[in-house]
Amino acid sequence: MSPHENGGDDLAPVVPLFGGSVPAAPPARTDPPETGHDDWHTTWQGAASRPEPRASARAAAPASSEEAPLDVEPESEVDDFAEAAEVRLTRSLASRGLSEREARDRLRREGVEAHAIDDIVDRLLRVGALDDDRLAEQLVHTGVTRKNQGRRAVAQSLAKRGISRESVDAALADLPDDDYERALEYARGKARALARYDRDTGLRRLIGQLSRRGYGGSLAMNVANQALDEETGGARGVRFQ
Repeated sequence: MSPHENGGDDLAPVVPLFGGSVPAAPPARTDPPETGHDDWHTTWQGAASRPEPRASARAAAPASSEEAPLDVEPESEVDDFAEAAEVRLTRSLASRGLSEREARDRLRREGVEAHAIDDIVDRLLRVGALDDDRLAEQLVHTGVTRKNQGRRAVAQSLAKRGISRESVDAALADLPDDDYERALEYARGKARALARYDRDTGLRRLIGQLSRRGYGGSLAMNVANQALDEETGGARGVRFQ
């Protein structure tokens, strides 16, 4: 039998150079030799006997069982934000008066926390930057002298701005009781444009304008009639221009 017919794994036969019998071929080895044989080469080992690759020295760190803490804004940043809002509010107060309620609403819209709003408003009240009584007096003067508003219109205007009823009453108490004269002055300024209408139309429109200025009821009726009479010379019919 040839070496190839014997499985192809036996060693080739050795032919003696100086005669003698041919030694038998060594039996084919299929298993590794016993431990301690020096003639066993590592390249003869099968794939199944090769050592496993060494694991990476750096193992992934296990995920922490504790949840990550929530992001908390540093207290210093909160203070800086409130201080910046206070500076902006103070600058606005230098050019336009605000009531205490208006100041609180503005700070709230800017995102300032409630406790910081209280601190800011308290400081502004102490230094007089916020003063509802003084603001009420200014608004009454403006409403009466520049807008020809009556007491009722002035009171409503102050109430819309969040000024307390006590501050409103105190400001109106110093106002002279001359609503009739102020209403008549306003009506005289409007009567010329309304005199071209018939009496009823002109009267109705003038009473409406007086009512929107805070002069209602019998006061508006009397003032409107007087202003139209002065403009038309007392004529009650239709007037054309």
